[in-house]
Amino acid sequence: SQQGCDPFAQTQRSKLQHRRARINQQINKEMRMRAGAENLFRATSNHKVKETVALELSYVNSNLQLLKEELEELNSSMDVYQNDSESISVPMIPLGLKETKELDLLVPLKDFISEHYGEEGVLFEKEIKEFMELRQAMRTPSRNEAGLELLMEYYNQLYFLESRFFPPTKTLGVFFHWYDSLTGVPSHQRALAFEKGSVLFNLGALHTQIGARQDRASLPGLNQAIDAFQKAAGAFNYLKENFSNAPSLDMSADSLTMLVKLMVAQVQECVFEKMTLLHAQNDFLARLQLAQEAARVEEVYSLVHQTMSQPHVKDYVPFSWTTMVQVKSEHFKALSHYFAAISLCDCPAPSDAELLEQEKAFLQFHVTMPEGPSLRVLLQDPEERRKLGKAHLKRAIMKHEEAMRIHGLCKILRKMDILQEVLSFAHKRSLSKYSEIDHEEDFFETGEAPDIHPKTHQKPEIKSPNFSQVKVTDLFHRLGPLSVFSAKNKWYPTRRVHLMRGENGFGFTLRGDSPVLIAGVIPGGCAAEAGLKEGDYIISVNGKDCRWSKHAEVVQLLKSTGKEGVDIGVITLQGSECPKAVDRKAAVMSSGSGMLKSNKENSRKSLMNSKSASTLLVWSKKSKRSKKSTYSGVPFTAVGDNEAMY
Repeated sequence: SQQGCDPFAQTQRSKLQHRRARINQQINKEMRMRAGAENLFRATSNHKVKETVALELSYVNSNLQLLKEELEELNSSMDVYQNDSESISVPMIPLGLKETKELDLLVPLKDFISEHYGEEGVLFEKEIKEFMELRQAMRTPSRNEAGLELLMEYYNQLYFLESRFFPPTKTLGVFFHWYDSLTGVPSHQRALAFEKGSVLFNLGALHTQIGARQDRASLPGLNQAIDAFQKAAGAFNYLKENFSNAPSLDMSADSLTMLVKLMVAQVQECVFEKMTLLHAQNDFLARLQLAQEAARVEEVYSLVHQTMSQPHVKDYVPFSWTTMVQVKSEHFKALSHYFAAISLCDCPAPSDAELLEQEKAFLQFHVTMPEGPSLRVLLQDPEERRKLGKAHLKRAIMKHEEAMRIHGLCKILRKMDILQEVLSFAHKRSLSKYSEIDHEEDFFETGEAPDIHPKTHQKPEIKSPNFSQVKVTDLFHRLGPLSVFSAKNKWYPTRRVHLMRGENGFGFTLRGDSPVLIAGVIPGGCAAEAGLKEGDYIISVNGKDCRWSKHAEVVQLLKSTGKEGVDIGVITLQGSECPKAVDRKAAVMSSGSGMLKSNKENSRKSLMNSKSASTLLVWSKKSKRSKKSTYSGVPFTAVGDNEAMY
């Protein structure tokens, strides 16, 4: 079976998927009934009928409510993905993978091969089946590096599929079916871009699942979670920038913008957790830093909440997600005030040596200056520190309570004990600190503590997918080099030419390899007599296939002909009868596995990462410049990419 494929994951996800689709069907049915009932209600003047319809409507509406809640619960089945560690980490939001239907490409590809390439389709059954097996495996990637590589491999293979079988003007006629990852609503399109986009979406979703599974109580686990969420953000961002007009909501620009922001916020939360692990020492500056990190987490979650509340996204995003994001925003706001308070109350007043550094840090700590004495006095006076600390704790407690109130509004989150535990632990911690520093004789009114200035020491990165890290070979390599044998090129049927060698050789110049090009034909020479033309590609010599042959190999075959002459098979590209058009494009394909992407959807950046690509680009430019034609006085061996006369 395919590496990186986990069919058992399918069963669990399929169940979710089928239930989602079933609930959506029921919702649609109820919506139709409601529309019908509402029309009747408006149209009738009969009181008896009106009463019956009103009753029917209330029944339909409560049904709809229940169905939506059930769907909601399914979409939040985060427990399928969360980690099994003992320690308490706040749950993260993972995404389910998009499901797809099986796809049978055997007949369409065989037909295309015989019509377009003039080859026997049946001879390519093995390659077609191999491609279909890869697609089947990629439906259930395992939740690890191997699963990610499997999705990348399939995505890269789609590049070749597109180049070979999808001409710019027409489609293969097969439909790609994919289900929305949140609603389970099916969509289908003939465009290969929909298949590519869906695979990219799943790459992002798989990263979110890997991120949510990490044990974030340890530094390695945290770093892996950060990496996974950054790569998820990168995949969704790449999808948003390179694919448009997706038929399903999860891939709309609005949804993807929201998902990128959500992933960035989850990274920021992991960075805060990382800081708490690294700064176990309780000095003043470390605690100020934690307060600012927490304020930054609050800020990014507030942004996510705004995005989730926008018209196109609001009805689509699960209520539990929106609630979770809001809860986290309040929770981290509370934490920022809590850490501000303990930096003031639990740390000794600075010595003269420390004062300057602490004053400098404190200057940039609050959004607005706290009321009262100057910072220098405040920092050195334990009583002033306690007063401001108390004001921060008061804000913290209010925010903890708000987080718990919002958490209580969502039935699904109420079932998540972990979140409940985290919120109530933080609340109790702030309360006990407050009662510890509260003096009975405090007669002053606790002031309003200013907000903490958000600041992070590790900015989240959006890491685009690096497609070149997974090398693939073109499964349909046997069709010939892509520079010529692609879906977008058309050529005339192969011509077989019998060629004799005259005293001045064959009378043509050759250039390049795979396939070798006839760059010039001497008027009146043997080649011209035999009907060879400038711009012909040599695809066979004496029955030996030469489509992939190097320059020197073809020369060797020609050179070894005796008196009886040589049979050459050539093709001419349609529309390339003028020599300029046959100049190699920059999209020269290597016979190995270097992948070159020319279309917008495929990453140009990744191209530059792979060495084979850059050397190829240089090579193709060089071959255009080297137009020196050498004549028959030159020995056979002196042929490189230069043209040589034979």
